[in-house]
Amino acid sequence: MEITVSKTRDVLVDVARQLFARLGFDNTTMNDIAQESKKGRRTIYTYFKSKDDIWGAVIESEIGNLQKVLAEIAAKDLPPDEKLITYIYARLDAVKNLVLRNGTLKALFFRDLWRVEAARKKFNRNEIAFLRDILDSGVKAGIFDVEDTNTMALIIHHALKGLEVPYIRGKIADTENARLNIKRDVMRIIFNGIKIK
Repeated sequence: MEITVSKTRDVLVDVARQLFARLGFDNTTMNDIAQESKKGRRTIYTYFKSKDDIWGAVIESEIGNLQKVLAEIAAKDLPPDEKLITYIYARLDAVKNLVLRNGTLKALFFRDLWRVEAARKKFNRNEIAFLRDILDSGVKAGIFDVEDTNTMALIIHHALKGLEVPYIRGKIADTENARLNIKRDVMRIIFNGIKIK
């Protein structure tokens, strides 16, 4: 029974995400979600109190998908420096793709950053742990020179978060070449601070 319940909820969240992306949050109604999902309004209200509640579930779902991508990279059997590079590159692009693939939701993501941040708390903790593990393995292998890997993981995490909005909006990387340059420069800053020469 729980699998069916979870599956129905997942369908509703995915349908809502697609409608929000196509029509915009304000122009999407609970009736639209019911029709598109082929579920009754009563079914929707069994899972969600309001359209705003569904929007929160969409954010959580998208962040969960992002976390899965990054967890796969963190679990790869790569040298620590290569893993860190791969992680950072993938993260910048994954966050941008997450926002851009949602069409008109892009504006809502930026308008509703407090809610996005609230949903990101678990993601943030996990990302810091991923980064710390990569740094710890790099220190152990003699590749990185870091005294406090937890603090360095926090610094890298916050640096990447700080790049998100300008990166997504194309303010610091509006062409493919510029995106490669910004990634290279981020890596240079990080590695010049932690890599043993």
